Amino acid sequence: MDLEEDIPANHLVRVVNAAVNRLDDAIFDAAYPGGGRDSYHPKMLTKVIIYAYTQRIYSSRQIAKAVRENIMFMWIAGRQRPDFRTINRFRSERMKTVLEAVFTAVLQFLAEENYVQLEHYFVDETKIEANANRFSFVWGKAVVKQKAKLQEKAQTLFAAIEAAEKQEEGTHSGQDLLELGGSSSITSEKLEQAVKQLEKRLQEEPKDKPLKKAVCTLRKDLLPRLQKYETQEEILGTRNSYSKTDHDATFMRMKEDHIRNGQLKPGYNVQTGTERS
Repeated sequence: MDLEEDIPANHLVRVVNAAVNRLDDAIFDAAYPGGGRDSYHPKMLTKVIIYAYTQRIYSSRQIAKAVRENIMFMWIAGRQRPDFRTINRFRSERMKTVLEAVFTAVLQFLAEENYVQLEHYFVDETKIEANANRFSFVWGKAVVKQKAKLQEKAQTLFAAIEAAEKQEEGTHSGQDLLELGGSSSITSEKLEQAVKQLEKRLQEEPKDKPLKKAVCTLRKDLLPRLQKYETQEEILGTRNSYSKTDHDATFMRMKEDHIRNGQLKPGYNVQTGTERS
């Protein structure tokens, strides 16, 4: 059955289709480096997702259902039926870093074709509580504080190792330790390299118990914790907190309830823009 006749000429789904068709293929190159089995075309998936958002459909399962049952979705997907896992993986993994460029290009197309004027644009925001564990928070200030303490502890430990070696007049003069720099510049990558050098040194001096104890502390305690803090900082970005069970949720003060109790809960600060016609 040909669906073309069932789609009105000026329908929004045609606008989305035309806007995405104009996108430069280079936008998708990083997300699809090649190799592996055949994939759905990224432009098709982008069309489906953007049109779904215009219809206030955000769940990957609901989008997949619409592709199977809704004529507009069938048409824009070219009768293909990506499942909810494919849709979710596409928008959360493959296209996560380029979605902003895609939406900017679509908005530019709408402005060029006079679908929007962007002369009187209004933005409003509201807080929506997330379905996340309210006790699973990670605070940015705590991460910075604990990371600084750990870096200082690692620097102190290396300084103790260096002092012990100088006292024993060993063949190692602490040159490896100087590469770490100040405590604030210690990264998990630098620490990993330093620990490997110490482990190699320990093979030459297996009876050095203080060195063995220090290497064990670095490998099993300090290094994993530093890696954890760096991961947390990456997830935080510019935010002050996030939920361990939903990294997109930030802890914020919600509106007061009927007994004027404003609680700190995980949620989203949703912004909506509209143009006055």
